This record gives sequence, structure tokens and C-alpha cells, in this order.
Amino acid sequence: MMRFHNLGLSAFVCLLVVFSTSWVPNLSMVFTASQVLAQTVNQRKAEADRLLQQGIQQVQTSQFTAALQSWQQALQIYREIKDRQGEGQSLGNLGIAYLNLEDYPKAIEYQQQSLAIAREIKDRQGEDAALGNLGNAYLSLRNYPKTIKYHQLRLAIAREIKDRQGEGQSLGNLGLAYYSLGDYPKAIEYQQQLLVIAREIKDRQSEGKALGNLGLAYLSFGDYPKAIEYQQQWLAIAREIKDRESEAHSLNNLGVAFYKSGNLSAAEKTLYEGIKVLESLRGRELKDSEKVSFFDTQRNTYRTLQLVLIAENKSDAALEIAERGRARAFVELISSRLANGNTEAKSPEPPTIAEMKQIAKAQNATLVQYSIIYDDFKVAEKTSPRQMLQRREPPQRTGSPSPLLAKERGVRQDGVRSIAKSQYKESELYIWVIKPTGEVKFHPVDLKPLWQQQNTSLETVVDSIRKTSPVEWNKPLKQLHQILIKPIAAELPKDPNAHVIFIPQQSLFRVPFPGLQDDKGKYLIEQHTILTAPSIQVLQLTRQQRNLASGKDFLIVGNPTMPSVSNKIGEPPTQLDPLPEAEKEATEIARLFKTKAIIGKDATKVSIVQQMSKARIIHLATHGRVDDNQALGSWIALAPSGKDNGLLTAAEIFDLKLNAELLVLSACETGRGRVTGDGVIGLSRSLIYAGVPSVIVSLWTVPDDSTKLLMTEFYKNLQHNPDKAQALRQAMLKTSQEYSRPLQWSAFTLIGEAE
Repeated sequence: MMRFHNLGLSAFVCLLVVFSTSWVPNLSMVFTASQVLAQTVNQRKAEADRLLQQGIQQVQTSQFTAALQSWQQALQIYREIKDRQGEGQSLGNLGIAYLNLEDYPKAIEYQQQSLAIAREIKDRQGEDAALGNLGNAYLSLRNYPKTIKYHQLRLAIAREIKDRQGEGQSLGNLGLAYYSLGDYPKAIEYQQQLLVIAREIKDRQSEGKALGNLGLAYLSFGDYPKAIEYQQQWLAIAREIKDRESEAHSLNNLGVAFYKSGNLSAAEKTLYEGIKVLESLRGRELKDSEKVSFFDTQRNTYRTLQLVLIAENKSDAALEIAERGRARAFVELISSRLANGNTEAKSPEPPTIAEMKQIAKAQNATLVQYSIIYDDFKVAEKTSPRQMLQRREPPQRTGSPSPLLAKERGVRQDGVRSIAKSQYKESELYIWVIKPTGEVKFHPVDLKPLWQQQNTSLETVVDSIRKTSPVEWNKPLKQLHQILIKPIAAELPKDPNAHVIFIPQQSLFRVPFPGLQDDKGKYLIEQHTILTAPSIQVLQLTRQQRNLASGKDFLIVGNPTMPSVSNKIGEPPTQLDPLPEAEKEATEIARLFKTKAIIGKDATKVSIVQQMSKARIIHLATHGRVDDNQALGSWIALAPSGKDNGLLTAAEIFDLKLNAELLVLSACETGRGRVTGDGVIGLSRSLIYAGVPSVIVSLWTVPDDSTKLLMTEFYKNLQHNPDKAQALRQAMLKTSQEYSRPLQWSAFTLIGEAE
């Protein structure tokens, strides 16, 4: 259980004054000096306390980098005034921030320092917190022996100081650790102990979570009646105490248990109930980042329901759930912007199958929606106990471990375990094709051979594009074509100018669809005009944005005087390298539109932001960087001026009101970001929310020379044909004639509207 330390505002009372025996001071003067010194120390302590609290508030809104800065400042002050308790608390909080940023070595380093101070000053509560946080850090690293070690130490302290609630939390976390190891008897033992304590201290919430975790353990054993019984008990408590999040979790787990037991109708009904609860929770007054984070923890319900519906031969209903389970927070965001902040305006309901057909017709495009489905599978394997400890998947946070991680194991006398493990793996890829005529076709693709025969996964194949040498890209590009395109090839339009809009999911957002290659060596862009979108409903909203676009000017920026940035938190900033080819690119494009490119020192952040609201077309040829941990910290580099650092962040773009019909980010990796159930959180999302219906971004580090040619050709085509997707296709075809490798021309993707 993570804990944020919070200092009180008690006075600093220990002040030592050493007097020389040869000097007899004026006592009133000594008293005054002591008061001044004490007052100064108190002021410094109050400032550190304020920074500590500020960091806690920043973490609660997922501003981890800002929290780090606040706690680093607090730590420095506590050290100056020799406040060891405050120092330990700041170190502990820094460890938590680094844990959330997935920098586990640093998280452990700070927690170890916090633990040492707590032991030195005999702060048993601080020791308890540090031990618990160390256990959680090792859990994230899947180092289960150390996870258990630290939670056992924490358990001993909780019992010593008679903290029954802390004792229960430790027992629950130990139960989760053993659950992750597949040691279900021990997991059940610890959860039963938690259950006894929760009932004793009348902690109904912990009682419910213990019951839910017991249900998961029995589900893993394949004892479905007991699994259903315990989940129903958790559901009853959740409803009694009006804990809607726990109600949603219990309904999800209960639906899984019904599905595994073969009761499909009960599973469908229960999972629909769970979704209803989830969507009522998402309707709360949450910030966008909170909605995205909340949805990410709940998306299993949508996946499992799709699996159930397909098992019942209800593919249209499964498509509605697939669409209902993606980009909901983004849909709500764009809808609120289109409503001009009207708080009484309702967010649109998820589209029905009939409405999706209408969207395809309005776009005059073939829509292709993907959904990756997971299930649990028995995987026979022989391994040593040590190997087993290192290879387990971690559970979700306390109270909501993954419902599909069941495992069974046996032990031979030679110490080698023969395991029939049930692992949560990719099962199928569901693909729906919606034609502009209204025809809908469903195609399931079996993904099991990837891990059964090739020891890989769909995500690994996608990521291998960026992780291998470009000369080896043909293999993953052909493999992805085989999986993603070949099953639906007959459903796609024969006219290469007809639009095909791909609706990816998860890792598929990183797929360069234009560069996918068929068995004959033909690239997909040779056969189709390609766009992408985070969901079908987002297309409906970007069409509304396009009708509102009122910009008139052309804003062409290239190679601004580069700002200085830090590669890592705490490192000194260094100036970004200039991009002379980007300057040439901007100059040539500006010449096409009979305007002037803004380059060098003139391309300041302040100036460019002011001009963006008036522009119809915005082209930014510069550096860009994506922050996968804090996606809204992703930035576009512009020239600094005054106190302005020159970095236009995704968070700042969110606050802009743009009237452009097109914005092109001719920079590296601008289409990447944190991939969530709500789509990619990064620059493209911010730009669409700011009002831009068509955004072109890149999936990897793009070469200067080929990018310059591609962009120039794109705008030449756009002058003669307002269809942006067709203009981009022709530019890719032209560039590929001169630069043959997909690395050089297939990185860019058009998100949103074609016209």
C-alpha cells in the first residue's frame, strides 16, 4: 500500500547555543537572537511542509515531474535545517514518484534512504511506510521474493504497534504476491487472515476486497462455484457501502467466472451491468487524465464482453461494445469543446451499429476496426522455482488483480516444477469492416500461433519495426500485412483513391499502415488511400470540427533557433541540434503558397502561438519529443524568448483554440505517446481537441532528406486536390520511387478528416 507522508506544522524547538567562558553576554540580546533564529528555522520548515503538501496534490493529478521538483526542494530545506523526519518523508515521496514514473531503481534507492532514516530516528510508522513501498517497487519489477520479504517486515511492525488496519493491508498485499507466484493455498491463507481482521475492525471495504481476491484464487483453481460465491459476496458489500468502483470490479470478475463456467447468458448480463456502473463512474467530475487512467483499469470488462458476445454469435453487438470501450474520454473532451463549454450539454451516447453505418456513409469511406482479445490458456512448462519467481506476471493493484491469471502447479522430487500455467495471452484479433454501403463484415484472426509456435506476440511484432535495422523491416511489415490486412483484403475497395480508415487499438496505433507489404512485395499505400482515427465516433466529431474551421492564413515554420532541454530529470539542459533541411523544407513549402517561412530566431513560441489561431494550414518543421510517462509533457521545439523556454507542450496545446483545417508536425515521433484504452495520449490528441480536424504526425525518427521531398510533394498535390489523404498517398508513392526503404517515407499518418 503506497503512502504519502505529510508533515504537521509543529514548531522547531531544539536550539543549541554555545557560549565562550570569557564573554558574559547580555541575556536579553541572546534571547532575541534565539527568537530570530528559531523564527527563521520555523519559516523554512513551514516552506518545506508546504512543498511537501504541494507535491502530494500534484501526484493526485498525475503531475509526477512537478511533484518531483516540489519534493526535491523540500528535501533540500529539511537537510539545511537538519529535520531528519522531514528528510525521510521527502525521500519516501520521491521514491513513490519515481515508482509511478517506472524508474524502479531510483524508487528503490530513495525508499532505502527513507527506511534508513526512519530506523535511525526510531520512526516506526515511517519504517512501515518505506517497507511497504519497497515491497510495491519490487512487485513492479516482478521480484517476488523481495516483495514478500519487505511486506513480511512491514507486517511484523504493524503487529508490534498494534496497527490492525496496517496489518490487514500487509496480509492482503502478501496474498497478492503469492497469487502472482501461483501459490494459491498461501494466497487464500493470507486473504482469509485479512478477512478476519477486516470483519473484526468493521472495515467493510477491505472485507469486500478480501472476498473478491479469494474469488479470484478459486477462479484460478477452476473452482467456479466458489469463485462465483465469493464474488457475489463482494458485490453485495460493494453495493451496501455504495463503493461503485468495487461494484464494477466485482461485476467484472463475476462475469468472468460465469463465462468460464459456461453460463454465457449470465456472463453477458453481468458484464453489461458492470459497464453500466463503469460509465456512471466516468461521468463524475474528473479531469481528462483521471478519466483516461480510470478507464485503463477497467477495459477488461469491455474485452471480456466482446469475447462472450462472439461466443454467442452476436458480432454486431460485439462491435458496439468494441466502439463503446474506446476513446470515450476523448469523445467527451471534443464534445465539450464543440459545445463551447456548455456544462449542460450532454456527452454523446456511444454509437449503435446503425449510427456507425451512417458515419461510414458520411465519410464515404471503408472503416476497419480492430480489437485485440485476451484469454487465459494452460501452458505446460518445466522450470525451476527460481525461474518461476522471475517470470510471473504482476497482479493489478490491491483489490483488483487480473481476473484471468489462473495457474496450476505440481512439484517433482528433483525440485523442478512441472507447471500447467494458465497465462493471460493474446487470443484473437477481431476485425470489423464497415463499408460506405452499410454492409458490415466480421473477421476473427487467431493470434495463438504467434506465441504457441513463434514465441512472440502481436505487440512484439509491431515493436520489432522500430527495434530492428531498417534493412530487416520487410519481415515484420509482411507479417503484419498477413495478420491485419490479408483476412479482410476482399472487403477493401478496389479503387485506390477510395478512403480506408483504420481504427487501431493498443500497439496497433504504432503500425505504419502505408508500409505494410503483401506476399507480392506491394505496399498497402499502392492499393489504398489511408487514414486513421482513435474511434469511429471521433470521426463524427472531427467532421463537425472541419465545418467550423475558419482560419485564413498559412503558417509555415522551419528550423527555429533551438531551445535547450534536459534529457533526464536533474540533468543540465543542452541545446537541440539545428535542422537546416527543415528550414529548406519550410522555405520551399512557403514558396508554393506565396508566403514567407518563419525560421530561426523569429519562430518564437510566443509569436507562433499567437499566429496559430488565425491559420488555415499550419506546418511545423522542427524537433519534437514525446514523453511516454507524462504524455501532456510532450513538446514541439520553438525558439525561446525572455523567460519562455521555447517548448510548446501538449498540455499548453490543450488550452489553445485553433481554427486550422490541417496541422502537419514534420518532426520525429510526433504520432507516438502513451498508448491507453482511450487512444494515444500525446501531441495529436491535444491538437484535435484544440480544434484541428486533420493532423499529420510521424511514428518514428524521420530522415531529413526524404521528409523534405515527401512534404513538398504533399503540398504540391494539395494545391490541385483538396483531399489530404490522396495528396499524402501520392507524396508517399513519389518519395518511395527515390527512397525505397519504408523507413524513409511511411512514418507519417493522417488522423481525422481527409478533406
